Amino acid sequence: MSSEPETTRQPRLPAPPRLRVLPMVIFGSRWLQLPLYLGLIVAQCVYIVLFLKELWHLSWHALDLTEQQIMMSVLALIDVVMISNLLVMVIVGGYETFVSRLDLQGHPDEPEWLGHVNASVLKIKLAMAIIGISSIALLRTFIEAGNLGSGRAGFTEQGVMWQVLIHITFILSAIGIAFVDRLSDAALRNHE
Repeated sequence: MSSEPETTRQPRLPAPPRLRVLPMVIFGSRWLQLPLYLGLIVAQCVYIVLFLKELWHLSWHALDLTEQQIMMSVLALIDVVMISNLLVMVIVGGYETFVSRLDLQGHPDEPEWLGHVNASVLKIKLAMAIIGISSIALLRTFIEAGNLGSGRAGFTEQGVMWQVLIHITFILSAIGIAFVDRLSDAALRNHE
């Protein structure tokens, strides 16, 4: 018997429901993605090395390069940064969505988009990032397209056309993903 009066005792919280073995294994399998996200962090480090290498080349040879070569080097740097941003979105957003919470609430560096990220939002953000990366690659191709006649650029008209068609496909895919997501949201709201 307890010597404490009934009124001062703390109420006991109900224990979380226990999962059966199979659901526990299935739910726990999400942790199998952890090595994938750690691998993407290693890929991020590779991109840092690539960025520094390109920046060193640009800085060291800036006086010897033409304006077009400098522009191409800067576009290559932007391309690396955009791919790196894509990696961060996949690592942080994917981990938060599919593996475990990061518990960043109130942290001054918490990304704004992380608070409302889910699989649909992540897909749309990734599609937009891929379009941005594709845009930079296409811009680099267009800049180098002036060298088609000299044979220096390594591009053919058919290759440029395919690159444009692939870029348009990325754009149409992103629009399709956003449209389907909007339809799904409207259908969920109608059922509530």
